[in-house]
Amino acid sequence: MMIRSGGAGRLSPFGRMASAIRRTRAGRRWGRVRDLGLWQLSLGFAALGFLTLVPLLVVVSAADAAGGQGFAQWLGDGLGVSARATEEIERLFALPGQAWRTTTAFGLALLTVFGLSFGTMLQSGYEKVWDLPPARWWARWRHVLWLAVLIGFLYLSAISPPWRASPARGFVTVLIGTLFFWWSQRLLLGGRIAWTALLPGAAATMLGLLGLRAFSRLVFSPLIASSAVTYGPFGTVLVIQSWLVGVGVVVFGGALAGRLLHDELPRLGGPRRTGR
Repeated sequence: MMIRSGGAGRLSPFGRMASAIRRTRAGRRWGRVRDLGLWQLSLGFAALGFLTLVPLLVVVSAADAAGGQGFAQWLGDGLGVSARATEEIERLFALPGQAWRTTTAFGLALLTVFGLSFGTMLQSGYEKVWDLPPARWWARWRHVLWLAVLIGFLYLSAISPPWRASPARGFVTVLIGTLFFWWSQRLLLGGRIAWTALLPGAAATMLGLLGLRAFSRLVFSPLIASSAVTYGPFGTVLVIQSWLVGVGVVVFGGALAGRLLHDELPRLGGPRRTGR
């Protein structure tokens, strides 16, 4: 909406300033963020992740007969919350071992099918970031491979590997996470974007997750404890859902930041699109 003053067709000083900003490079960047619909994508990421991916990961982590609290431990570690908040998360996923004993083959297959829809949503977001058309239907095998690698990585993290308390753990986690998001973009985009163009987005995503972890330690950790007292387990669910929204913002926002960086520094990425 343009603000006019005086005669018809004349913009006010504020309107002229807004129009000038839209023509600048920063204004074009903000227009790209607005066109992406980052908030809507993040809400869909959180809702679909909680409904499809979390139940599947609960069942897979329950296969750890030694601990049985693998998913709750991973989730508490991912949020970076205190021991008190982690206890509330473990109460939310109490008796996870029963999930593995009571889940049938049909139920596990159904959870897997629902989990594949999460990969479809992630691919759609990446395609919007890079202005690519949707992939062909026969490329759905990429979602199967991506989901298998994701489950394997989270399962290994959940069963408390020997290097959990090692000083090198943080470096290894950042390195593996960056490689995973780098590979995920390449796989889900069907190789239509060069590896070098995708690296800034993977690095930005991992840095954003580190920042979100620090934010969770300061905000979500006490919020889980207080919400559990006020609302019971439902309060913990609300906080976890809010954290998933933040993860969605970081995942898609990091990919978009990598796209903008690649556009500004083409020498880092070379040709933006490459044929298969």
